[in-house]
Amino acid sequence: MTASAVFSRARSAAWLLLPAIVLAGCSPKPVAEEPVRAVKFVTVGTSDFDAQPEFSAEVRARVESRLGFRVAGKITRRQAELGQRVQAGQVLAQLDPQDYKLAADAARAQQAAALTNRDLAAADLKRYAELRQQNFISGAELERRETTWKAAQAQLEQAQAQLASQGNQANYTTLVADVAGVITAIEAEPGQVVQAGTPVVRIAQDGARDVVFAVPEDRATLIKTGSPVAVRGWSGGSELQGQVREVAASADAVTRTYSVKVAIDAATSPPLGATVYARPQALAHASTAVMKLPTSALRQEGKGSAVWVLDKASMTVRSQPVQVATADGNEAVIASGIAPGMMVVAAGVHVLSPGQKVTIYQSKEAAAAAANAAAVAGAKESAQPVSAVAATQKEIAPAAAGASK
Repeated sequence: MTASAVFSRARSAAWLLLPAIVLAGCSPKPVAEEPVRAVKFVTVGTSDFDAQPEFSAEVRARVESRLGFRVAGKITRRQAELGQRVQAGQVLAQLDPQDYKLAADAARAQQAAALTNRDLAAADLKRYAELRQQNFISGAELERRETTWKAAQAQLEQAQAQLASQGNQANYTTLVADVAGVITAIEAEPGQVVQAGTPVVRIAQDGARDVVFAVPEDRATLIKTGSPVAVRGWSGGSELQGQVREVAASADAVTRTYSVKVAIDAATSPPLGATVYARPQALAHASTAVMKLPTSALRQEGKGSAVWVLDKASMTVRSQPVQVATADGNEAVIASGIAPGMMVVAAGVHVLSPGQKVTIYQSKEAAAAAANAAAVAGAKESAQPVSAVAATQKEIAPAAAGASK
């Protein structure tokens, strides 16, 4: 056989093997079996639920005023500091008074001019009255002099009022506290030009204290003025008792909630601005038995909530829709969807799929204890009593001797 024939036959064999190689490369890879996951479960049961809502609240002064200058100007000094306690009459801030002092000086000069004109008119009236008594002038001329004197008197009174007003304007450049209290906010700084009435400092007056919190619209109608409210501090402490003093007539424009103010004793009140808990007695209900699950057991499925429930027979999980009624701390109160005795996945719900096989998770300590218990039980079952073994050997020995004979 020639070399060319051998090469042709080898090439034909290679082309015949190529489809097999291609098909072998395109064949699907074997799918790896999904591992059996160890999952934490909780057994559904019932527990008491005290349906008394608790709201986060803040301690505020009964009267809190925003103080500002009664005139416009540039702030030159601010003596008040945040958290400072002030007394009535204490200076809080000052404006540049130069322009107002000049206006007061001008009003003082106008008063002096008006006083001079009034005195001159009074002197003329006196002279013309004497001439009238001697019939040297007519009665009409005397009346004109009286009118001139009255106009000068009115101008003098106007100048005096203008001087008093300008004097007050100059005094208004100093902002003083009208009551004793605590500075709770600073809203303007030195160098800032403010208009009349612009808040500069906020002062919480000494005296009565309120606890303020917000409630949704569906509960605002249940809280009445005068109803009791229990108040406790954020960090613990004794519980205080208060009464609802005011319920807002309209909802807040942003939060759409209603503000509730509770009057408490100022002597035992927490510090201003402290965060407290408020529990209105009007919203309290009797304790009822409910089913609770940790919030970590819930997951979103479509537009609702669902949990993974264990099928003990096949050791697989299935999705179970549930309806959440409310929350109680870190637990969710379930209204429907589960029953007592069910085993629900408590953690790792995002890594499971329907029908997936699982095992019940055990901690290392619990697994070691279970292994030890199983080993001890197995050792007891395999071991035989020493007396029983000896008896068996004695029975076998005579039988063996007889067989040898």
